[in-house]
Formats: sequence, structure tokens, C-alpha cells
Amino acid sequence: MPVDQDWTNVWPTAQSFKASVVPLPLRMGYVEKGVPPDKYGNAELMKIPNFLHITPPAIKKHCAAIAKFCTEWPVGLQTEEDIEKHFPIAITTNDYCFSGPSIRNPAARIVTLEVKLSSMQLDEHAKDKLIRLVGGRYNSVNNLLTIVTDRCPLKKQNYDYAIYLLTALFHESWKTESWENEKDELDMEKYVWEGSTSQSTVVRLLKDIKQVEKDNGIVSSPVTSGMQPEFTDQDIIELNEVSCYGQTVTKLHNDGEDVYTVRKYKESVKKLLNLSQEEIPFSGDVSV
Repeated sequence: MPVDQDWTNVWPTAQSFKASVVPLPLRMGYVEKGVPPDKYGNAELMKIPNFLHITPPAIKKHCAAIAKFCTEWPVGLQTEEDIEKHFPIAITTNDYCFSGPSIRNPAARIVTLEVKLSSMQLDEHAKDKLIRLVGGRYNSVNNLLTIVTDRCPLKKQNYDYAIYLLTALFHESWKTESWENEKDELDMEKYVWEGSTSQSTVVRLLKDIKQVEKDNGIVSSPVTSGMQPEFTDQDIIELNEVSCYGQTVTKLHNDGEDVYTVRKYKESVKKLLNLSQEEIPFSGDVSV
């Protein structure tokens, strides 16, 4: 073969190894003593896949041929955040090239679907129910749901099955069964202050304080002084001190007790009840 001949014309497609065409002194195989057999009549070279049809010149020629079918990168997808916003579902599959009796690898049928719950437009009830349904497939650290399907023999079938599972989970999470109304605070995935016993207790406490102040003609708390004469429970909940107290209680339950969360809880209680620093000593105070 001439040294200046176009290799892409000699080996245009995938095919078995041909010793008479490949101008390389290749050897392959194993012998107990001596060098491996050369390329002529070498069954080891003929039974394995090769990449002689996708050499750099061939890839360059293929890219030039399909360039007319390509379009420019969309303007609205300049960053990873833009891509995640418009395409929230990520599908991951694998293709394999290996030496074996068949070119098909059973692991190539596996499909992995990933999606963030923040992109699924779920309310608190739907999100809580979906997390319970998926179990360990949800990662709370990065808010990512991962579904892996491998039951079907083909990759396309597993892809369709993964999309079906995601669709079924979404619609099922929005359903509210009659028995779900029996769920109380102990059944929650995390502590929720809205509608909790703590919230109702604070509302009742401030109403009692307001009533005592009204009966005695005094105003001892800046919290109650901000309450309108005809106030409702919602007006109390929307007070800045009450909202701050609810946030600190939620953080204390969900993040656990440490010096920071307990100190913040102490400060919110002092503001809520109008207590001075000396009235509630805190042994956890440390100087850094």
C-alpha cells in the first residue's frame, strides 16, 4: 500500500482485522516460550473489535460531513444554571466496547434518572409524601432524586420505565388520602412550626398577656403593644418576634442542639417575653 494513500478509503467502516491491509507489524497472543504470533493468520487479532475506522483523519472527515446539519448553541443555555432550569431531568446511560462472544453488554441497558425536587413544583405535603415513597433514592444534602432502572432487557424500555416511575411518583405525591389526615407532629419528616402545638401555645400565651394588660390598664410588653385592638391569631403569628421565635424553634429541632442554636433560642424567648439578660442566665455562653 502506498504510504500517501488515504487511510479512510482503505478502512472506511468497522470490520474484522485484515493482515494484508494493515501496514503495521502487529503481534498478539500468548505462547509459553518465544514472541507472540505475528498478524498473519492471527485469530486473536480477528476476533476482537478494533478502532481502525475511527482514526483522527476519519473523525475529522466525518465532522466536516455533518457540520452542515449542526446548529449554533442556544443563546439561553450559556451556564449550568440555565441548562438545569430548562432541562431539569438528567439521564445517564453507558455504552461498552469489549472483547467477548457478543458486542452487547448487559450493563448497557441500565438507565439512571436524576432530578432535583426543587424543579418539580411540590408543596410541603407533596414533597413529604414523595420523599417517603422513594426512600433511600432521595439525597437530602443536594436535594436530588435518583431513579435507576434495569428490569427491562433494552435501554429504551428502561428509559420509558424511569419516566413512568417519575410521573407516577409526581401524581401520587399530590394525592391526599383520608388516612393522611391522621398524621401528627411525630410522623413528620422534619419539624414544622406552622400549625404545631408550639405555635398555638405562643398564640394563646400572647392573648392571655394582652388580656391581663387590658384588665389592668398597663402595657408591659413591646410585643403586645404592636397588636391591634381587634387582633386575630394570624396577626399574632405575623408579628416579628413570633416569626423569629418560630424560626429558631424549627432550627433547634431540625439541626439539633448546640451552643449556637440554644443561644438563638434563648434570645428569641427573651424578645418574645420581654425579659432582660439577667433574668435568664445561660451556662452555655462562651467567649471566643
